[in-house]
Amino acid sequence: MALSGRQPKRCGWCGEDPIYVDYHDSEWGVPMTQSRELFALLQLEGMQAGLSWITVLKKRAHMRKRFFRFSPNQLAARGRDAYDSWLEDPGLIRNRAKLSALIGNAEAFLAYEKRHGRGSFGAFIWSFVDGKPQQNRFKTLAEVPAETDASRAMSKALKAAGFRFVGPTICYAFMQSAGLVNDHITSCFRAKACRSFAAEIG
Repeated sequence: MALSGRQPKRCGWCGEDPIYVDYHDSEWGVPMTQSRELFALLQLEGMQAGLSWITVLKKRAHMRKRFFRFSPNQLAARGRDAYDSWLEDPGLIRNRAKLSALIGNAEAFLAYEKRHGRGSFGAFIWSFVDGKPQQNRFKTLAEVPAETDASRAMSKALKAAGFRFVGPTICYAFMQSAGLVNDHITSCFRAKACRSFAAEIG
């Protein structure tokens, strides 16, 4: 999105970097329901741990390419063979624990859906908000929590299912980005749009 001319009011966290602004305007807070899309986003959120989200965004396209488009089947089948080459790729976040977790999480995802049925992971994730996006109405960024009871419950359940890099703060960031909660501040032009998306689901 071009940044020339008068700009609409946005959440302050996205700054002025075009990549960040476009992400804020077109992705963040839009409800995502498909199991494999949610799995992919959860892995990106895990990659962020200790880093800024814009670092992940700038590497996202390359990560999709190298990580088999975050296909759980491909990651589980081919990830261990690719692991060493991932560590040598400067286009990736070369953290051994995160890369190992990526493979383990793919295996955990497949195990979960084998037990509960194809597509069940999405329903599992949305169960933490009773299947309907929660509409928060925070006026400032300072009011937005880093974690909630729901994100702590999600973290506990994901860890029990074998997932890693899914702490409660990561889970809440995931809930925000996947639209399980609408945390656009009330003055942000995207707050109303995301409420309308939520109405379509709820």
